[in-house]
Amino acid sequence: MTENLRPSGAHSTDQDPTPYASPYADDGTAHTGTAYDGTAHTGTAHTGTAYAGTAGGYPPPPPYAPTSRRRAKRPVALLAAVALAAGVIGGGTATLVGQLNGGGSAATGSGGAVNGTTVSQSSKGTVSGVAEAVSPAIVEIGAASSAGNSTGSGVVITEDGEIVTNNHVISGAQQIQVTLSTGKTYTADVVGTDPDKDLALIKLRNASGLKTATLGDSSQVKVGDQVVAIGSPEGLTGTVTSGIVSALDRDVTVAKDDSGSSGQGQGQQGGGQQWPFEFGGQQFNGDTGEETTTYKALQTDASLNPGNSGGALINMDGEIIGINSAMYAPSSSASGSGSAAGSVGLGFAIPVNTLKADLDTLRAGDGS
Repeated sequence: MTENLRPSGAHSTDQDPTPYASPYADDGTAHTGTAYDGTAHTGTAHTGTAYAGTAGGYPPPPPYAPTSRRRAKRPVALLAAVALAAGVIGGGTATLVGQLNGGGSAATGSGGAVNGTTVSQSSKGTVSGVAEAVSPAIVEIGAASSAGNSTGSGVVITEDGEIVTNNHVISGAQQIQVTLSTGKTYTADVVGTDPDKDLALIKLRNASGLKTATLGDSSQVKVGDQVVAIGSPEGLTGTVTSGIVSALDRDVTVAKDDSGSSGQGQGQQGGGQQWPFEFGGQQFNGDTGEETTTYKALQTDASLNPGNSGGALINMDGEIIGINSAMYAPSSSASGSGSAAGSVGLGFAIPVNTLKADLDTLRAGDGS
């Protein structure tokens, strides 16, 4: 290839080897600005200039010419390798930049897996995961009064046994027994009540090291959010149901104490209509009595039944967002049949922010 690119007559035929003391040296006119690359003098001829001291013809390649060509090729190969490496590194850098900028398919896939923001990528985002984490902090409350025995639920908020529940669960109780998820039972005392908010705080005797629930932020709750309810409906301790938040800020009216004609306890004994409340000017599940209170509630379609009252409504991060407090049972109407219907997907919970704002009052017993 190299010889074919040299024009005829460009070199003399003299084969004097003397000029090759400096091989293919530039004489200032022929190879201006062009290096010999070991392949060809690409596009450049020795125009009008012969090698010094030659008489014509092509000079025989000097003994070291092949070595010179091999050495000339190494930089080319090296450059090619560097270009390839640069291409690989460049591609990797572009991918990394894309990932850091949140662009590209790789960023989308890995970002979702790493961030774990969707509910399906963590146990917090599943009903079973929430149930496993929170169930140990939900208890069954048995309240004995002159009207009979009733069952409700509660949420443990301190390791030494502070438990939040509804006021109507323990109102008028002469004795309170609490059963943990482990089956262990404690006697509890009333610390404070707030009938206006239908909240109460009780304390276990001689308890320590209990599993506690995390109180969330109900101001962040949105319609359509998935929720889990845990309680003891009909005395079935630790029952788990799930659903969504159906509505916000429902005005729900309940009795302030046990003076209602149907009684406030969600009793398994003594019959009567259970869990009476008012909504939209109508009474449901029995007579709420003369003294009532109204609060803004979260509405949920998670199944609630008598005995769930005082239990937890939980978001998919395992945080308490509400205290379950009322449900609608269509057959428990003014007919006085005494039957108790199951859930029809209309349940209500006191927002947890209402509870958090009231905790100091409950602990001080000021609302009792």
